[in-house]
Amino acid sequence: MTHPAFTSESVALVTGGASGIGLAAVKKFAQLGMRVVIVDRAEDTLAAAVVAARAAGARDVMSASIDVADRSRLEALEAEVADRFGGVDILMNNAGIGGRSNALGPIEVWRSILDVNLWGAVHGSQVFAPRMISRGRAGAIINTGSKQGITTPPGNPAYNVSKAALKALTEALSYELRNTEGARISAHLLVPGFVHTGMIGAAEKPPSAWTPEQTVDFFVESMGRGDFYILCPDNDVPRALDEKRIAWAVGDIVENRPALSRWHPAYAAAFASFIAGDK
Repeated sequence: MTHPAFTSESVALVTGGASGIGLAAVKKFAQLGMRVVIVDRAEDTLAAAVVAARAAGARDVMSASIDVADRSRLEALEAEVADRFGGVDILMNNAGIGGRSNALGPIEVWRSILDVNLWGAVHGSQVFAPRMISRGRAGAIINTGSKQGITTPPGNPAYNVSKAALKALTEALSYELRNTEGARISAHLLVPGFVHTGMIGAAEKPPSAWTPEQTVDFFVESMGRGDFYILCPDNDVPRALDEKRIAWAVGDIVENRPALSRWHPAYAAAFASFIAGDK
């Protein structure tokens, strides 16, 4: 089965669409014969993304150099897309940045990460969803999350917070959409595994990583099944291991363990036993 919005009649808009998972999604939507809108603040790669979309078979291509933290620019784009294509059917809030942070670190780092990773998706959803709903067509909103927003490992709390908040946003969006009369829009949380994109800083693909194309193929198949949580494996971590790591993280609350006990030396043996399936 395929998601009902994945047809040649649809219009797909992808933020962060000029590279990585976003570009792979653009090309996938283009292969399905859709009209695509590529949004990215990296002007130097936008032109190449447009060429790639056309080569992949897009019916029409529109691009915009926009920082998704700027809501007014997205509002202007929404009007332009409506005028040219009638509106959007598939919205992929994919733009994201990494960086390094710590809990007591510079506020500017926190703001830059949250502005893109969280507020970009809030802006995108609030700006585009109303017309998507009113059109009465089958559609989807896909937000690109992260496993770090679920297990929140130490090392980059600003990124973790942005993706944890994005998870909560997408869950609320899914609930509201399915309880909105006339809405035919589904929401989905894409949770990639280790993917070879520019964010990991490796020119060559590590053997343990998936390609962006593998990730996109996986989420398209998952959406066809109606999945909300699209938890992607990779060449190193199977779903079963992800499930145990997530269960342990939730167990910190249930079992009243110390925060982030997975990385606490006093719980190293217990975690290893849990992963091994000893209990």
